[in-house]
Amino acid sequence: MSLAPFEDVVRQHGPTVLRVCRALLGPADADDAWSETFLAAMRAYPQLRPDSNIEAWLVTIAHRKAIDVLRAANRRPLPVDRLPEEPHEQHVLVDDTELWDTVAELPDKQRQAVAYHYVAGLPYADIAQILGGSAAAARRAAADGIKTLRRKYPGAATKGARS
Repeated sequence: MSLAPFEDVVRQHGPTVLRVCRALLGPADADDAWSETFLAAMRAYPQLRPDSNIEAWLVTIAHRKAIDVLRAANRRPLPVDRLPEEPHEQHVLVDDTELWDTVAELPDKQRQAVAYHYVAGLPYADIAQILGGSAAAARRAAADGIKTLRRKYPGAATKGARS
């Protein structure tokens, strides 16, 4: 059994990788992480074993690229004209941007487990390999993340959810 042409891999798994990148990073940085994922994958693809789980492999690469983007963003200073005198008001969640903000507030393991299972559709065993730990721990992290999302953004976690 030989590997499929890389263009077919991108065509087949590109949307899933983009959804994962968006879930982990939000829409602003997702495209860059998606591109970086496939550049890295293209370099390593010829050495991949033919029986490998390509989707899980790509999601693992996307996970690492997302971490790279987050680390780079944390090192970048944020310019401001002046410091606000009062804290910002709490806003009612009304659109997808607000949902992504709520997802971004989840602890890392919960956010990643939710993204990998509910957005990318990966089984908990694959998520455990990506995040480290057991399938039960991945299932618990996803469940805790969904519980928090339901509490903070009712109905958000049930859209397109898989068991």
